[in-house]
Amino acid sequence: MASIVDLVAQSKHAPFFLLDVSPPRGAEPSLLEPLLRVEADAFSVAYNPSKSVRVDSLALAHFLQTKTGRPTVFNLATRDMNRLALQSHLLGAQLLGVTNVLIIKGDAFNEKELALVKPVDDLRPTELIAAIAAMNKGLDYRGLRLRSPTGFCVGATVDPSRPLQTEARLARRKVDAGARFLITQSVYRTDQAEAFLAAFAQAGGRPEETPVLFGLPIPIKDGVLFGDVPEQVRRDLAAGRPGVDMALEQLHAFRQCGLNTFYLMPPILKGGLRDYEATSEFIQRAKAS
Repeated sequence: MASIVDLVAQSKHAPFFLLDVSPPRGAEPSLLEPLLRVEADAFSVAYNPSKSVRVDSLALAHFLQTKTGRPTVFNLATRDMNRLALQSHLLGAQLLGVTNVLIIKGDAFNEKELALVKPVDDLRPTELIAAIAAMNKGLDYRGLRLRSPTGFCVGATVDPSRPLQTEARLARRKVDAGARFLITQSVYRTDQAEAFLAAFAQAGGRPEETPVLFGLPIPIKDGVLFGDVPEQVRRDLAAGRPGVDMALEQLHAFRQCGLNTFYLMPPILKGGLRDYEATSEFIQRAKAS
């Protein structure tokens, strides 16, 4: 299956949407029917969002890839597995043909959760990215040769709302370790996106070679919002303005600045459910504009 880097290159000046997907808290295929109707360019399957028990991100990525024929990215957190388990999991992904992977740390457990579950954190995200780069050269974590090298396209996360120079240097380290694309948290302002790209370039990064997919949320009234949400967004939602219209306006502003690659975040309802019907509407209107 095509890599995210190749897909972005093929999209040229058309908008590219990598859809953020929350695995369900049950294994019935019927729970996924609304998602299967969304015509995103590719799917990115989250890893245990809200630190809750959900379908494994790799299993769902393979399911979606098989059912839709579209490429998928599975998210993998360093928090929950040691390096042996992580690399065995990755070999399983290679066997299944799911070779786009996004490396994350995973949210820390709070004190109450720590009474029930323990973190592992055997590797930091940058270390795991480097370990996957070694697997792509045929070496496991002990330096022993695998029977065949893997072929992963590795992604990493960045947050432009944090101090820009620090975040840009971290992004550069992740790229140096082997990351080939970057995904951001929600970004509501074009100047924030442009400032990150400039800082990344100043830190020695090459935005033209390392696609940055900017987090584009579709907000919803009384839903869950992440990131540095502008007051105007909150006021518009409170006044009843449709979130799809707001996201399309934001998309237009980004495209006016020459930014065409997006990590599309469906509306998140209370309780964590996603509104995939609104997401389908957004994509249809975006592609038609």
